[in-house]
Amino acid sequence: MHESQNISKKEQIIVTAAQMFKQRGYQASSMRDIALVLNIEAASLYHYIKSKEEILELICFNMAQKFTSSITEVNDIYFNAEEKLRKAVLHHVEIITEDIDKSAVFLREWRSLPENSLYDFIQLRNHYESEFTHIIENGIQEDIFENVDKKFAVLSILSSVNWINEWYQVDGKMNAEEIAQKISDFVMGGLRKKMITDPHYKP
Repeated sequence: MHESQNISKKEQIIVTAAQMFKQRGYQASSMRDIALVLNIEAASLYHYIKSKEEILELICFNMAQKFTSSITEVNDIYFNAEEKLRKAVLHHVEIITEDIDKSAVFLREWRSLPENSLYDFIQLRNHYESEFTHIIENGIQEDIFENVDKKFAVLSILSSVNWINEWYQVDGKMNAEEIAQKISDFVMGGLRKKMITDPHYKP
């Protein structure tokens, strides 16, 4: 029972910290600030969390694990490149919109990770991007996608989905699935190979 209470309190601290990091920025936030919002003594935080750096690590690496697991699932299960890409975009949008505060910290504050963690985090980011690149490569090989600059295509896709964090509202006009659909349609318009029968085709 004591352990479950600790886990619950720890998550409460992380959630509060994520909100603060998003609003003020990681560097402008302190453990004392977090304790003040939670209405507890700053010293009490250290019973659950070692440092502000640990909170940032937990947020960034937990988010990275969600993204990594989702892209692995897509590449393991779905076969057509277009379907893979649509599913990958959908999963990414769902993860971003599931927790806007933690997503913001993940996207904006990762450079503040301690040096010993930063390398591992960058490796995870690179792996995630390489999985998207693999999907684009498959689409080109399947003669579905144009022979585009793969790195530029992947960075453009990820920039589009990550930008959602800046404007998404839980009670907004579109849910995660609708947003993903619109982004995917737009992306496919640029990637999909044009057929000669297509009225928009330009040789």
